[in-house]
Amino acid sequence: MSQARLQQLFISKVVPALLKEFGYKSSMAVPRLTKVTVNVGLGKALTEPKLTEVATQTLSRITGQKPVPRPARKSISNFKIRQGMVIGLQVTLRGRRMYEFMDKLINVTLARVRDFRGVSSQALDGHGNITIGFKEHLVFPEIKSDEVESIHGLEVAITTSAKTNAEGKRLLELLGLPFAKEESK
Repeated sequence: MSQARLQQLFISKVVPALLKEFGYKSSMAVPRLTKVTVNVGLGKALTEPKLTEVATQTLSRITGQKPVPRPARKSISNFKIRQGMVIGLQVTLRGRRMYEFMDKLINVTLARVRDFRGVSSQALDGHGNITIGFKEHLVFPEIKSDEVESIHGLEVAITTSAKTNAEGKRLLELLGLPFAKEESK
């Protein structure tokens, strides 16, 4: 099986650039993408039971993988949540599917977000990982807006093997993730 387009870019351009820029001794020391996790919170599903089914179909279409239901770890009476209730759905992508999803995210999906000015570098967690939230799932090309019954948000967590934000940000920049121009105060 051939490699995904973004994976080929990583091997041919990103690895040599990071080797030179950060002075790693080996190409195996270069930070890389480890996984991409796509989550949907089902807070509204307590009042609208059909939302769970809709969100499952949406995540399956977007990622090409069946989502795993995430149960509540403890009961919270104020939110009417009981321990064990399904409160979210999650898909973890690795390997070829991860690279194909990232390629689609960078080149198609983010371009379809209204008023998009780039991903904030403040969203990095200190270890080069980043989470991007979407208010509407309609920005993904697999979703046809006329078929949508209810709109829900989702978040994409990109996990890297980087040790610092600088390494992680540079890796993501070289892969094509557009970062916002930070305004100095």
